[in-house]
Amino acid sequence: MRAKTTRALSFFAALLTAVNLAAARHAQHPLGLPAVPASVAGSLAMQQLGERLFFDRSLSANGTLSCAMCHIPSQGFTSNQSALSIGMEGRLLRRNAPSLYNVVFKRFLFHDGRETDLAAQVWGPLLARDEMGNAAIGPLLERLRQDPVYGSSFDAAFPGEGITMTTLGRAVAAYEATLLRADSRFDRAFFGGDKTALTAQEQRGYDIFSSKGGCASCHLIGSESALFTDQSWHNTGVAFARKNAPAVVKVELAPGVVQEVRLSAIGLDQTETRNDVGRFEITNDPADRWAYTTPMLRGVKDTWPYMHNGSLKTLEEVVDFYDRGGGPNAALDDKIKPLGLTAEEKAALVAFLKAL
Repeated sequence: MRAKTTRALSFFAALLTAVNLAAARHAQHPLGLPAVPASVAGSLAMQQLGERLFFDRSLSANGTLSCAMCHIPSQGFTSNQSALSIGMEGRLLRRNAPSLYNVVFKRFLFHDGRETDLAAQVWGPLLARDEMGNAAIGPLLERLRQDPVYGSSFDAAFPGEGITMTTLGRAVAAYEATLLRADSRFDRAFFGGDKTALTAQEQRGYDIFSSKGGCASCHLIGSESALFTDQSWHNTGVAFARKNAPAVVKVELAPGVVQEVRLSAIGLDQTETRNDVGRFEITNDPADRWAYTTPMLRGVKDTWPYMHNGSLKTLEEVVDFYDRGGGPNAALDDKIKPLGLTAEEKAALVAFLKAL
Protein backbone atom coordinates (compact mmCIF):
# COMPACT_ATOMS: atom_id res chain seq x y z
CA MET A 1 0.00 0.00 0.00
CA ARG A 2 2.80 2.42 0.92
CA ALA A 3 4.60 1.71 -2.37
CA LYS A 4 1.40 2.38 -4.36
CA THR A 5 0.82 5.61 -2.47
CA THR A 6 4.40 6.72 -3.13
CA ARG A 7 4.08 5.92 -6.84
CA ALA A 8 0.77 7.81 -6.99
CA LEU A 9 2.26 10.86 -5.30
CA SER A 10 5.24 10.74 -7.66
CA PHE A 11 2.89 10.55 -10.63
CA PHE A 12 0.85 13.55 -9.51
CA ALA A 13 4.02 15.52 -8.70
CA ALA A 14 5.34 14.81 -12.19
CA LEU A 15 1.98 15.75 -13.68
CA LEU A 16 1.91 19.02 -11.74
CA THR A 17 5.45 19.81 -12.87
CA ALA A 18 4.48 19.14 -16.49
CA VAL A 19 1.42 21.38 -16.17
CA ASN A 20 3.51 24.17 -14.65
CA LEU A 21 6.12 23.87 -17.38
CA ALA A 22 3.41 23.91 -20.05
CA ALA A 23 1.88 27.01 -18.46
CA ALA A 24 5.28 28.71 -18.40
CA ARG A 25 5.86 27.88 -22.06
CA HIS A 26 2.38 29.15 -22.94
CA ALA A 27 3.06 32.43 -21.13
CA GLN A 28 6.08 32.96 -23.37
CA HIS A 29 4.46 31.48 -26.47
CA PRO A 30 0.68 32.10 -26.52
CA LEU A 31 -1.34 30.82 -29.45
CA GLY A 32 -0.80 32.98 -32.52
CA LEU A 33 2.67 34.32 -31.66
CA PRO A 34 6.17 33.04 -32.36
CA ALA A 35 8.45 32.20 -29.44
CA VAL A 36 10.00 35.14 -27.59
CA PRO A 37 13.77 35.25 -28.21
CA ALA A 38 15.47 33.98 -25.04
CA SER A 39 18.23 36.56 -25.46
CA VAL A 40 15.67 39.34 -24.93
CA ALA A 41 13.34 37.64 -22.45
CA GLY A 42 16.18 37.14 -19.99
CA SER A 43 15.60 35.87 -16.45
CA LEU A 44 12.76 36.46 -14.01
CA ALA A 45 15.08 38.74 -12.02
CA MET A 46 15.70 40.84 -15.12
CA GLN A 47 11.97 41.07 -15.87
CA GLN A 48 11.12 42.12 -12.31
CA LEU A 49 13.85 44.75 -12.34
CA GLY A 50 12.67 46.01 -15.71
CA GLU A 51 9.12 46.30 -14.40
CA ARG A 52 10.27 48.48 -11.50
CA LEU A 53 12.26 50.70 -13.87
CA PHE A 54 9.29 50.97 -16.24
CA PHE A 55 7.07 52.39 -13.49
CA ASP A 56 9.71 54.52 -11.74
CA ARG A 57 9.26 58.29 -12.10
CA SER A 58 12.76 58.92 -10.76
CA LEU A 59 14.13 57.91 -14.16
CA SER A 60 13.01 61.31 -15.49
CA ALA A 61 15.11 64.41 -14.90
CA ASN A 62 12.69 65.99 -12.42
CA GLY A 63 11.20 62.80 -10.98
CA THR A 64 7.73 63.30 -12.45
CA LEU A 65 7.53 60.95 -15.46
CA SER A 66 7.85 57.20 -15.95
CA CYS A 67 7.56 55.02 -19.06
CA ALA A 68 4.18 53.83 -17.75
CA MET A 69 2.71 57.33 -17.79
CA CYS A 70 2.56 57.28 -21.59
CA HIS A 71 2.31 53.48 -21.92
CA ILE A 72 -0.50 52.84 -19.45
CA PRO A 73 -1.19 49.14 -18.75
CA SER A 74 -4.96 49.61 -18.36
CA GLN A 75 -5.06 51.43 -21.70
CA GLY A 76 -3.31 48.84 -23.86
CA PHE A 77 0.16 50.15 -22.93
CA THR A 78 -0.60 53.33 -24.82
CA SER A 79 -2.57 56.38 -23.69
CA ASN A 80 -6.24 56.97 -24.46
CA GLN A 81 -6.06 60.39 -22.82
CA SER A 82 -4.61 62.48 -25.63
CA ALA A 83 -3.87 62.22 -29.32
CA LEU A 84 -0.28 63.30 -28.79
CA SER A 85 1.88 62.29 -25.85
CA ILE A 86 2.60 64.80 -23.09
CA GLY A 87 6.22 64.96 -21.95
CA MET A 88 8.51 66.92 -19.64
CA GLU A 89 6.84 69.91 -17.99
CA GLY A 90 3.66 69.31 -19.98
CA ARG A 91 5.24 69.67 -23.41
CA LEU A 92 3.02 68.31 -26.17
CA LEU A 93 5.03 65.84 -28.26
CA ARG A 94 4.70 65.26 -31.98
CA ARG A 95 3.34 61.72 -31.91
CA ASN A 96 0.94 59.35 -30.24
CA ALA A 97 2.31 56.78 -27.78
CA PRO A 98 2.43 53.43 -29.64
CA SER A 99 1.11 50.33 -27.90
CA LEU A 100 3.74 47.99 -26.43
CA TYR A 101 1.77 44.79 -26.97
CA ASN A 102 4.12 42.24 -28.61
CA VAL A 103 6.79 44.93 -29.05
CA VAL A 104 9.47 42.26 -28.58
CA PHE A 105 8.72 41.07 -32.11
CA LYS A 106 9.05 44.46 -33.82
CA ARG A 107 12.11 44.85 -36.05
CA PHE A 108 11.73 48.62 -36.33
CA LEU A 109 10.75 50.58 -33.22
CA PHE A 110 9.01 53.94 -32.83
CA HIS A 111 6.66 55.29 -35.48
CA ASP A 112 9.56 56.10 -37.81
CA GLY A 113 11.46 52.85 -37.20
CA ARG A 114 14.57 54.64 -36.00
CA GLU A 115 15.66 51.91 -33.55
CA THR A 116 16.08 48.19 -34.16
CA ASP A 117 17.12 47.01 -30.68
CA LEU A 118 14.59 46.81 -27.86
CA ALA A 119 17.24 47.25 -25.18
CA ALA A 120 18.73 50.32 -26.89
CA GLN A 121 15.45 52.08 -27.62
CA VAL A 122 14.75 52.95 -23.98
CA TRP A 123 17.49 55.56 -24.05
CA GLY A 124 15.69 57.57 -26.73
CA PRO A 125 12.86 58.75 -24.44
CA LEU A 126 15.16 58.92 -21.40
CA LEU A 127 17.48 61.42 -23.10
CA ALA A 128 14.95 63.37 -25.18
CA ARG A 129 14.71 66.93 -23.84
CA ASP A 130 10.93 67.08 -24.21
CA GLU A 131 10.26 63.54 -22.94
CA MET A 132 12.07 62.36 -19.79
CA GLY A 133 14.63 65.11 -20.05
CA ASN A 134 17.86 63.55 -18.75
CA ALA A 135 20.83 65.66 -19.79
CA ALA A 136 23.17 62.66 -20.09
CA ILE A 137 23.51 58.96 -19.33
CA GLY A 138 25.96 59.27 -16.46
CA PRO A 139 23.85 61.32 -14.02
CA LEU A 140 20.88 58.97 -14.38
CA LEU A 141 22.99 55.87 -13.74
CA GLU A 142 24.58 57.58 -10.74
CA ARG A 143 21.15 58.31 -9.24
CA LEU A 144 20.28 54.64 -9.53
CA ARG A 145 23.60 53.61 -7.95
CA GLN A 146 22.70 55.70 -4.90
CA ASP A 147 19.62 53.52 -4.35
CA PRO A 148 20.58 50.39 -2.36
CA VAL A 149 17.52 48.47 -3.58
CA TYR A 150 18.47 49.05 -7.19
CA GLY A 151 22.03 48.03 -6.40
CA SER A 152 21.00 44.63 -5.08
CA SER A 153 18.40 44.16 -7.85
CA PHE A 154 20.93 44.83 -10.60
CA ASP A 155 23.44 42.51 -8.89
CA ALA A 156 20.83 39.73 -8.81
CA ALA A 157 19.78 40.28 -12.42
CA PHE A 158 23.24 40.93 -13.86
CA PRO A 159 25.89 39.31 -11.62
CA GLY A 160 29.23 41.04 -11.97
CA GLU A 161 27.89 43.77 -14.31
CA GLY A 162 26.07 46.19 -12.04
CA ILE A 163 24.21 49.33 -13.14
CA THR A 164 25.26 50.30 -16.65
CA MET A 165 23.68 51.77 -19.74
CA THR A 166 23.48 48.26 -21.19
CA THR A 167 22.01 46.46 -18.18
CA LEU A 168 19.34 49.13 -17.68
CA GLY A 169 18.23 48.73 -21.29
CA ARG A 170 18.29 44.94 -21.11
CA ALA A 171 16.16 44.94 -17.95
CA VAL A 172 13.46 47.18 -19.44
CA ALA A 173 13.49 45.09 -22.64
CA ALA A 174 13.08 41.89 -20.60
CA TYR A 175 9.97 43.35 -18.95
CA GLU A 176 8.58 44.59 -22.26
CA ALA A 177 9.11 41.10 -23.69
CA THR A 178 6.43 39.87 -21.27
CA LEU A 179 3.77 42.22 -22.69
CA LEU A 180 2.28 39.59 -24.98
CA ARG A 181 -1.22 39.73 -26.44
CA ALA A 182 -2.57 36.75 -28.39
CA ASP A 183 -4.64 33.58 -27.85
CA SER A 184 -7.66 35.58 -28.99
CA ARG A 185 -10.81 34.14 -30.53
CA PHE A 186 -9.21 34.85 -33.91
CA ASP A 187 -6.22 32.72 -32.92
CA ARG A 188 -8.41 29.90 -31.70
CA ALA A 189 -10.26 29.97 -35.01
CA PHE A 190 -7.30 30.46 -37.33
CA PHE A 191 -4.51 28.56 -35.55
CA GLY A 192 -6.47 26.37 -33.12
CA GLY A 193 -9.00 24.97 -35.58
CA ASP A 194 -12.07 26.09 -33.62
CA LYS A 195 -14.50 27.05 -36.37
CA THR A 196 -17.02 28.36 -33.83
CA ALA A 197 -14.64 30.83 -32.16
CA LEU A 198 -15.63 33.73 -34.43
CA THR A 199 -19.16 34.98 -35.03
CA ALA A 200 -20.50 35.04 -38.59
CA GLN A 201 -19.97 38.82 -38.70
CA GLU A 202 -16.38 38.53 -37.45
CA GLN A 203 -15.64 35.80 -39.98
CA ARG A 204 -17.07 38.08 -42.67
CA GLY A 205 -14.78 40.82 -41.37
CA TYR A 206 -11.77 38.51 -41.66
CA ASP A 207 -12.69 37.76 -45.27
CA ILE A 208 -12.80 41.51 -46.03
CA PHE A 209 -9.57 42.10 -44.08
CA SER A 210 -7.73 39.54 -46.21
CA SER A 211 -9.37 40.28 -49.58
CA LYS A 212 -11.45 43.33 -50.58
CA GLY A 213 -10.13 45.54 -47.79
CA GLY A 214 -6.51 44.76 -48.63
CA CYS A 215 -5.57 45.10 -44.94
CA ALA A 216 -3.58 41.85 -44.86
CA SER A 217 -1.16 43.12 -47.51
CA CYS A 218 0.50 45.20 -44.76
CA HIS A 219 -0.91 43.61 -41.59
CA LEU A 220 0.41 40.15 -42.38
CA ILE A 221 -1.04 36.85 -41.17
CA GLY A 222 1.35 33.91 -41.35
CA SER A 223 0.61 30.20 -41.49
CA GLU A 224 1.75 29.56 -37.89
CA SER A 225 1.57 32.99 -36.25
CA ALA A 226 0.26 36.47 -36.92
CA LEU A 227 2.05 39.66 -35.94
CA PHE A 228 -0.23 41.76 -38.18
CA THR A 229 2.66 43.80 -39.53
CA ASP A 230 4.94 43.61 -42.56
CA GLN A 231 7.79 45.08 -40.46
CA SER A 232 7.95 48.00 -42.87
CA TRP A 233 6.55 51.52 -43.29
CA HIS A 234 4.06 53.21 -45.59
CA ASN A 235 2.69 56.63 -46.49
CA THR A 236 -1.06 56.30 -45.96
CA GLY A 237 -1.62 60.04 -46.21
CA VAL A 238 -2.71 60.37 -42.59
CA ALA A 239 -0.08 63.07 -42.07
CA PHE A 240 -2.07 65.26 -44.46
CA ALA A 241 -5.24 64.89 -42.43
CA ARG A 242 -3.81 65.98 -39.09
CA LYS A 243 -6.15 67.81 -36.80
CA ASN A 244 -5.17 70.68 -34.55
CA ALA A 245 -4.12 69.89 -31.01
CA PRO A 246 -7.18 69.52 -28.72
CA ALA A 247 -8.16 72.39 -26.45
CA VAL A 248 -9.27 69.96 -23.74
CA VAL A 249 -7.70 66.62 -22.83
CA LYS A 250 -8.85 63.90 -20.46
CA VAL A 251 -6.20 63.00 -17.89
CA GLU A 252 -6.42 59.82 -15.82
CA LEU A 253 -5.38 60.82 -12.30
CA ALA A 254 -5.75 57.28 -10.95
CA PRO A 255 -7.27 54.06 -12.31
CA GLY A 256 -10.83 54.96 -13.28
CA VAL A 257 -10.48 58.60 -12.13
CA VAL A 258 -10.52 60.93 -15.14
CA GLN A 259 -10.41 64.73 -15.14
CA GLU A 260 -10.91 67.03 -18.13
CA VAL A 261 -8.15 69.64 -18.34
CA ARG A 262 -8.30 72.76 -20.49
CA LEU A 263 -4.74 73.19 -21.75
CA SER A 264 -4.95 76.95 -22.11
CA ALA A 265 -5.76 77.27 -18.39
CA ILE A 266 -2.36 75.89 -17.45
CA GLY A 267 -0.37 77.39 -20.31
CA LEU A 268 0.04 74.18 -22.29
CA ASP A 269 -2.04 74.98 -25.37
CA GLN A 270 0.04 74.86 -28.53
CA THR A 271 -1.44 76.04 -31.77
CA GLU A 272 1.56 75.68 -34.04
CA THR A 273 1.93 72.55 -36.18
CA ARG A 274 5.28 70.84 -35.59
CA ASN A 275 6.77 69.47 -38.78
CA ASP A 276 6.84 65.69 -39.06
CA VAL A 277 7.91 63.95 -42.26
CA GLY A 278 8.09 60.44 -40.80
CA ARG A 279 10.67 57.91 -41.93
CA PHE A 280 12.37 60.52 -44.11
CA GLU A 281 13.91 62.02 -40.96
CA ILE A 282 15.86 58.78 -40.50
CA THR A 283 16.79 57.82 -44.07
CA ASN A 284 16.77 61.16 -45.96
CA ASP A 285 15.21 59.13 -48.78
CA PRO A 286 12.47 61.14 -50.53
CA ALA A 287 10.52 57.90 -50.99
CA ASP A 288 10.12 57.74 -47.20
CA ARG A 289 8.39 61.11 -46.78
CA TRP A 290 5.39 60.85 -44.42
CA ALA A 291 5.87 57.08 -44.10
CA TYR A 292 5.38 55.42 -40.71
CA THR A 293 5.85 51.86 -39.49
CA THR A 294 2.98 49.39 -39.82
CA PRO A 295 1.53 48.86 -36.33
CA MET A 296 0.57 45.48 -34.94
CA LEU A 297 -3.15 45.02 -34.29
CA ARG A 298 -3.36 42.83 -31.20
CA GLY A 299 -5.65 44.45 -28.63
CA VAL A 300 -6.37 47.24 -31.08
CA LYS A 301 -9.82 47.92 -29.60
CA ASP A 302 -8.09 49.15 -26.43
CA THR A 303 -5.30 51.26 -27.97
CA TRP A 304 -7.15 54.30 -29.28
CA PRO A 305 -6.64 56.98 -30.54
CA TYR A 306 -5.09 55.65 -33.73
CA MET A 307 -2.37 56.56 -36.25
CA HIS A 308 1.03 58.10 -35.47
CA ASN A 309 -0.61 61.41 -34.59
CA GLY A 310 -3.64 60.04 -32.77
CA SER A 311 -5.91 61.82 -35.25
CA LEU A 312 -8.52 59.03 -35.50
CA LYS A 313 -10.42 58.22 -32.32
CA THR A 314 -12.31 55.06 -33.25
CA LEU A 315 -11.86 51.95 -35.37
CA GLU A 316 -14.87 53.11 -37.37
CA GLU A 317 -12.96 56.30 -38.28
CA VAL A 318 -9.91 54.23 -39.25
CA VAL A 319 -11.97 52.02 -41.56
CA ASP A 320 -13.62 55.10 -43.12
CA PHE A 321 -10.19 56.66 -43.67
CA TYR A 322 -8.91 53.66 -45.62
CA ASP A 323 -12.22 53.21 -47.43
CA ARG A 324 -11.76 56.75 -48.81
CA GLY A 325 -8.31 55.84 -50.06
CA GLY A 326 -6.33 57.46 -47.25
CA GLY A 327 -5.04 61.01 -47.59
CA PRO A 328 -4.11 61.60 -51.24
CA ASN A 329 -0.64 63.04 -51.84
CA ALA A 330 2.13 62.67 -54.39
CA ALA A 331 4.00 60.04 -52.35
CA LEU A 332 0.96 57.97 -51.31
CA ASP A 333 1.72 54.24 -51.05
CA ASP A 334 0.40 52.40 -54.10
CA LYS A 335 -1.42 49.93 -51.81
CA ILE A 336 -3.73 52.69 -50.58
CA LYS A 337 -6.78 52.98 -52.84
CA PRO A 338 -10.51 53.66 -52.36
CA LEU A 339 -12.19 50.42 -51.30
CA GLY A 340 -15.90 50.97 -51.89
CA LEU A 341 -16.96 49.11 -48.75
CA THR A 342 -20.63 48.95 -47.84
CA ALA A 343 -21.87 49.87 -44.37
CA GLU A 344 -22.31 46.16 -43.62
CA GLU A 345 -18.76 45.40 -44.72
CA LYS A 346 -17.33 48.22 -42.61
CA ALA A 347 -19.20 46.98 -39.54
CA ALA A 348 -17.95 43.44 -40.13
CA LEU A 349 -14.36 44.64 -40.50
CA VAL A 350 -14.55 46.56 -37.22
CA ALA A 351 -16.05 43.50 -35.49
CA PHE A 352 -13.13 41.38 -36.71
CA LEU A 353 -10.58 43.91 -35.46
CA LYS A 354 -12.22 43.89 -32.04
CA ALA A 355 -11.89 40.08 -31.97
CA LEU A 356 -8.08 40.43 -31.99
